[in-house]
Amino acid sequence: MTAELWPAPVAASPVSATVSVPGSKSITNRALVLAALADGPSVVDGALRSRDTDLMADALSALGASVTVDGDTFTVTPGALHGAEIECGLAGTVLRFLPPVAALAHGEVLFTADDAAQKRPMGTTLSSLDALGAQVTGSGDPARPLPFRVTGAGGLRGGEVHIDASESSQFVSGLLLAGARFDEGVTVVHTGTAIPSLPHVEMTVEMLRAAGVRVDAEFNRWTVHPGPVAGRHWSVEPDLSNATPFLAAAAVTGGTVRVPDWPATTTQPGDQFRVILQDMGAVVERHTHSGILEVTGAAGGALQGISWDMHDVGELTPTVAALCAVAEGRSHLYGIAHLRGHETDRLAALQRELSGLGCGVTQTEDGLVIDPEPLHGGVWHTYADHRMATAGAVLGLVTPDVLVEDIATTAKTLPDFDLRWTQMVEG
Repeated sequence: MTAELWPAPVAASPVSATVSVPGSKSITNRALVLAALADGPSVVDGALRSRDTDLMADALSALGASVTVDGDTFTVTPGALHGAEIECGLAGTVLRFLPPVAALAHGEVLFTADDAAQKRPMGTTLSSLDALGAQVTGSGDPARPLPFRVTGAGGLRGGEVHIDASESSQFVSGLLLAGARFDEGVTVVHTGTAIPSLPHVEMTVEMLRAAGVRVDAEFNRWTVHPGPVAGRHWSVEPDLSNATPFLAAAAVTGGTVRVPDWPATTTQPGDQFRVILQDMGAVVERHTHSGILEVTGAAGGALQGISWDMHDVGELTPTVAALCAVAEGRSHLYGIAHLRGHETDRLAALQRELSGLGCGVTQTEDGLVIDPEPLHGGVWHTYADHRMATAGAVLGLVTPDVLVEDIATTAKTLPDFDLRWTQMVEG
């Protein structure tokens, strides 16, 4: 069955809007895991409500925690962990964060997911748990690792494990989040090339420490000492990566978009989008007293091509690539070979879809070279990838007749994106 095509609205004039974005998915799901492992109840305020976070909450409930929801507030009371069936959808955080939690349960935990999740690398998570003393049974097919089972005996020895996390920082974060509950804690040593999205590991370490866990962090080595995880009140920052398409709208239309409550300091990789926009010629200002981030594009949406190492901010690549496609001059985005193992092969998808609208795009070993050409309308395929969908919406602002396939896939991290987008365009 063909997915519905959404006519991306064209901006008839420079966009001018204030856009509030919901809470960070990355922070919400880490807080939920820590709350389920804590020594008492926790409250997660300002949480993102989306498919990914609902899947995490449902999974933790299935494992034995009590999770209640009121608007954007989760209340979590830990319980005895037991066997369950976990539906992961397309959520990498559920796929990589919960197997170590399952190793602490009494009983068998079955992990299933959407078909598209089969493309996401899982071997490092499963082999690291096996090395730490867990009983893991995979499908036997490395190309299709799901479903798999983790059979827990109520605890895990833990200790030191050497892994190659060059495909995903989530391999490290998943072990660290549960590590305080392992008998010997956990020491994770990364042995491969540079870890992508390293700020997400820093986010994990910061949140563990906020929950009273002792963590030693060195270059490519992290030790979580055994001990209790404190129940606490978590306040979730806005999701800065989800804000980027709206800020990009200001840049491509020569308009102004304001996002309230932008944190002064943060471990979210999305904060780097401010610097990228400035490099491309937009004016970016965070108002200290109000906390509003304001982006104003150059007249006519004029943008300059860039050369950027996207390794630590790979999740921003689809939006940045969309900006590069309408900029002046060549752009080179590199350090992102790991994007071939995301929801889809994002490098191949971007090359295919940008080329389909008329842009010159070449894949390199670890990135994309983008040579802008006048764009034309067409179908923008999303591959069940929420960030591909929002990138198509950005291009549609300045390119008539862009039809985004399956805009509903944005519900993975940003429900009602299409409504929010249309309201922004219409003012």
